[in-house]
Amino acid sequence: MLDQIIVTTAQMRSIEELMFRAGMPVAALMEKVAGQIVDRIEALYPVADYAKVGILVGPGHNGGDALVVARELWHRDRQVRIFLPLPDKLKPLTREHCQYAHNLGIPILPLDKLDQLKTCDLIVDGLFGFGLEREITEPIATAINTINTWQVPILSIDLPSGLNTDHGKIMGTAIKASHTLCLGLWKRGLFTESALVNLGELERVDFDIPTAFVVKVLGKDHNLWRINCTQALDWLPRCRPLNSHKYQTGHLLLIAGSQHYPGAAILAALGARASGVGMLTILVPESLRQFVLAQVPEALVIGCPETETGAIAELPFQDVSKYSVIACGPGLTVDAQNAVEQVIGKECPLVLDADGLNLLVLIGVNKFKRIRPRPTIITPHWGEFGRLFPHLKNQQDRLAALREAIDITGAIVLLKGARTAIGFNTGNPVSAQSIADGEKQNAQIWINPESTPALARGGSGDVLTGLIGGLWAQGMQGNQAAIAATIWHSQAAIQLAKQHTQMSVEPSKLANQLGSVLAGLAQE
Repeated sequence: MLDQIIVTTAQMRSIEELMFRAGMPVAALMEKVAGQIVDRIEALYPVADYAKVGILVGPGHNGGDALVVARELWHRDRQVRIFLPLPDKLKPLTREHCQYAHNLGIPILPLDKLDQLKTCDLIVDGLFGFGLEREITEPIATAINTINTWQVPILSIDLPSGLNTDHGKIMGTAIKASHTLCLGLWKRGLFTESALVNLGELERVDFDIPTAFVVKVLGKDHNLWRINCTQALDWLPRCRPLNSHKYQTGHLLLIAGSQHYPGAAILAALGARASGVGMLTILVPESLRQFVLAQVPEALVIGCPETETGAIAELPFQDVSKYSVIACGPGLTVDAQNAVEQVIGKECPLVLDADGLNLLVLIGVNKFKRIRPRPTIITPHWGEFGRLFPHLKNQQDRLAALREAIDITGAIVLLKGARTAIGFNTGNPVSAQSIADGEKQNAQIWINPESTPALARGGSGDVLTGLIGGLWAQGMQGNQAAIAATIWHSQAAIQLAKQHTQMSVEPSKLANQLGSVLAGLAQE
């Protein structure tokens, strides 16, 4: 559980305070943490290749951690140099460690001797830890900017110095780390898009926080979680009873495509097909029926009346009771407004994406709770999110904006991006009555910790829409379907990027790679 919890500065401070009040000495915890950091340095940066190590030491306990790391690396025959830009501001314990390092003979460099670190093989960043609130100013800002220009790997302790712990913003300037070792529990700011370029590889150092202390501070309704990718893939309905048949494994209705965007329907269908859904029915403009059928022959493809622009004019039938889930939106264009309005009012779980979301803007997102009788998943990227919720489009804290969007819509909201986040009320699937009554439930947000910029191309989201719809149709809860599909989708892209390049992760290849992800799991 602890590896999935994401906390704020205030929550982390409260948890540590419980540890100290219970009798854990601050100095003992510092030794424990630093010992684990040194072990990771030994594994990641072996002495044969990284003999010279520069240690950046700030005035607080993050600097104290760094000084213990410096001492232990010195004892392990590394050539250590300590950079101490603020010697007059050291906390008492940090000052004691600094004094001991000096007496051991470890070189301690003042601010004007920064260049002596330039020849180091590795920099360990311990300038500022969690809780930084003020912008970094001169002369530290210049020192950080100078270090960032060096072609030297940087390992940051807890988080790169200069990042705000809660919202991930750069406070004036920040270290661009090659590797970040987050201490104790995951910090909120590390899972924001604004922090990504400064983090490098990210991992957590567990220093055995008692679970009881975490629960006491966070309570049973903690609302921010890091997705465990292995666990999410375990949710997939990979094993079926021997007597299963297609009518027991879900029926997805996919409404997609137009003459302008025929490929979107195919890509969404390929995602749905990969999900293993028992039955797939696709509604497309009549002129596209044969084209789509040729690409997805196992689907039932139904042609719809068209507008003059080649969009779906209306649904060819009204009864959707035989379908488990509807997925609607990829490639429709806004000329399909009538069809989308029909779909939104249906008594069927709904995945709404792409032009389905653009049309929701025209319909009015504030009406959504009132007109939607069943659970919904919406999957906007940030541009679509801004159109849906214009009062939130300038909100720099995406997670706070996501939480408000959940309250407004009552939907499961999958906010796509480099840090895709899935938010939902803890009572989901939400009942029609609770939506109509406007109840606010505790909203949880789950963040995908592993993705790739290879997904930043048109069509990737269409595959995800079909995948979510197919999993949901097979009986998964909506929130689990959204989370599992997000992880499955990103892991397939990561695999493809490793096998080839990020540039070669075409959406059609991505859909075909989904099966390989599960095949790999079966071999483990």
